[in-house]
Amino acid sequence: MRVIRAPNLARAHELAVKAVLERGVVITSEDGEATIEHGELGIRVDTPLITPMFSPSSRFQRGFMEQYAHDLLHGSQGTFEYDYHGRLFHWGDGLVQKGEVLALDQIQYIIRKLTESPESRRALALVWNPPVDEDLAHCPCLQLVQCTVRDRALHMKVVFRSNDMLTAAGANMFALVHLQQHIAMSLGRPCGSYTHISLVPHIYFRRDITDIPPFCMDGERIRPLKEVCSVCTKCPRG
Repeated sequence: MRVIRAPNLARAHELAVKAVLERGVVITSEDGEATIEHGELGIRVDTPLITPMFSPSSRFQRGFMEQYAHDLLHGSQGTFEYDYHGRLFHWGDGLVQKGEVLALDQIQYIIRKLTESPESRRALALVWNPPVDEDLAHCPCLQLVQCTVRDRALHMKVVFRSNDMLTAAGANMFALVHLQQHIAMSLGRPCGSYTHISLVPHIYFRRDITDIPPFCMDGERIRPLKEVCSVCTKCPRG
């Protein structure tokens, strides 16, 4: 696993995009999309609340990021196959236990567990719901959130089964760090490190080709694989 350490979320996102574009391999996805995949990536940010929290190269800026974080924490009025707020705060969609529909608040469990046992390694939330997700056309990428208290601070680790590092990862990290802040404040603790693990990080280099040049800066910051440049043609490398 390649590990990226960055001083803030913005730089973490940029370095993840760089790793995939420069060191990935071209593959056609299950849905027929042209992608570049990288091996497992681990991203560690020791001070995740330090600005900038999103890259100026991303298509998504402050308004979108803040709305996305709000929807993760408080829910949205939109209709989706699934949403992370529901999976974290009301897990159990489609499941019944003892005649009652399940709606488990896993974030409240994390807060309760770490209040009772700050040294616990069991304060985690799961996203995947097998009876539901096995048949979804677009199933959850985020799989697990774990929180620990070490050196008095609240640390968070998340695992994604698959992660679009170009257009999604920046918003994912921004929102999840706000969730970390929410849990830390509930515990009366400072935010510690944020660790973001992607098991299959990838970029849709044809579909999202217009999002790539702001990160590359004409090859000055990133020198993508030739397959990407041949599609982009925005600089002499194409």
